[in-house]
Amino acid sequence: MTAYDVGIMLGLKGFCAAIIGGMSSGLSTVIGGLILGVLESMGAGLISSGYKDAIAFIILLLILFIRPQGLFGKPESERV
Repeated sequence: MTAYDVGIMLGLKGFCAAIIGGMSSGLSTVIGGLILGVLESMGAGLISSGYKDAIAFIILLLILFIRPQGLFGKPESERV
């Protein structure tokens, strides 16, 4: 069975991985995806598998609050 919205969650998690790793290079995005996958699996095992999709977005929000440029992104200098 197929549906029109099959890839939406996959695309959103890919976006989360790119933002978490930092969009400065492809390697940082891949590492961000690995970190997201490991934390999501740990959270599903420790908390509940029903919250597996929400865990990815909670991790994204925490990273954006702590380090807006991503984990491996370079901070931009402010122009005056």
